[in-house]
Amino acid sequence: MTGRDRTEKTTATAPVAATEAAAPPPEVLRERALAALLRARERTSLLTDCVDERELTAQHSPLMSPLVWDLAHIGNQEEQWLLRAVGGHDPIHPEIDPLYDAFEHPRAERPSLPLLPPAEARRYAAEVRGRALDVLERSAFRGTPLTDAGFAFGMIAQHEQQHDETMLITHQLRRGEAALTAPDPAPPPEGPELPGEVLVPAGEFTMGTSTEPWALDNERPAHRVSTGAYYLDTAPVTNGAYLRFLESGGYEDPRWWHPEGLLHLRRQQITAPLFWRREGGRWLRRRFGVTEEVPPNEPVLHVSWYEADAYARWAGRRLPTEREWEKAARHDPATGRSTRFPWGDAEPTAEHANLGQRHLRPAPAGSYPKGRSPLGVRQLIGDVWEWTSSGFDPYPGFAAFPYREYSEVFFGPEYKVLRGGSFAVDAVACRGTFRNWDYPVRRQIFSGFRTARDAAPGEGIA
Repeated sequence: MTGRDRTEKTTATAPVAATEAAAPPPEVLRERALAALLRARERTSLLTDCVDERELTAQHSPLMSPLVWDLAHIGNQEEQWLLRAVGGHDPIHPEIDPLYDAFEHPRAERPSLPLLPPAEARRYAAEVRGRALDVLERSAFRGTPLTDAGFAFGMIAQHEQQHDETMLITHQLRRGEAALTAPDPAPPPEGPELPGEVLVPAGEFTMGTSTEPWALDNERPAHRVSTGAYYLDTAPVTNGAYLRFLESGGYEDPRWWHPEGLLHLRRQQITAPLFWRREGGRWLRRRFGVTEEVPPNEPVLHVSWYEADAYARWAGRRLPTEREWEKAARHDPATGRSTRFPWGDAEPTAEHANLGQRHLRPAPAGSYPKGRSPLGVRQLIGDVWEWTSSGFDPYPGFAAFPYREYSEVFFGPEYKVLRGGSFAVDAVACRGTFRNWDYPVRRQIFSGFRTARDAAPGEGIA
């Protein structure tokens, strides 16, 4: 998701199953949708107002679109879904629809398109937003799958925040002086040393959701699954731990590498995580225009699935499956419930997780004790996207909605699933059921990982 585009078509398909929980009153839904839309637009403005027109129209990496493309694409999708599909309005500029269709134009060719220049893109997005807020004010939040519980408004808020994350990746890739600033996360509170890993008992739990009103199609439906007992890292793997793998010759030893990963490593001459370099006996990294020493206690960032998998093998461990990750993040053994987040059902706050570009880096490992799971696992939400060993597959009973191209066309083993979000993800687009996916070679995304191992026979059995 974060490292590539999803197409956004207006062709509807069969809707997902109706939610089991009663929807909140319309005024509550309206307030929630308004807050999510305004928060997303404020962030979009921050990411596009901090650089000049030349920077907005440049392609900073062939992996990414020019920032001005993302800006107008955000407005175009809001127009297609909220004005046309929900509000029944005529198109404002139908002639630009093909320019901002992610499937029609790969990122590498977008700079050559007749894109709206920055001033026009801003005016267009602002005009669409003004009309969309009128549609929101009149919506009854019922009657169609798009309007039930405000789904379309939540989908558009999530879409904009996902592109904001993509634009933040572009900021990390761009060269030049820093354009963004943010305070560093607070150090974790003093307390007893955390265990290195946590035992997750064997048994069933409920994976996915049928009740989260703004959940996307690939998160649905809720279904019962089981796991064996396993151990999971209490916190994501840190830079310091990853450095031990690197300095032990891990990148040169083929024993640790998937064959395709080893081939990619050698072709691309990869010797360390993206943005790292060794200088004068120190490891440095570039982070949003600032060069700094690699902090040892921070979760490792900008590693591919192949790098995560190689580290896990070197450590005598493995990457968790998607099922194992979600069980650790949502299952409460005391009640048998699967909660929305590791800490329960309450919306995330700054005390629970590092989300929403509040900081421009992961928090130190062991942070956010109030965000821990019932079993004591930390930082499952926010900080870094976590690679899992699983390919991206539909759940039993999956139904594409509101268009096939959101998820269905990506199902298959060529993509690996990431979970948990990162510091670049907004809370509206992050929950215990949220699924991200990308190619295993991707490193520009805000990706890290934690490792797992099987429990011994008889361990974790009730």
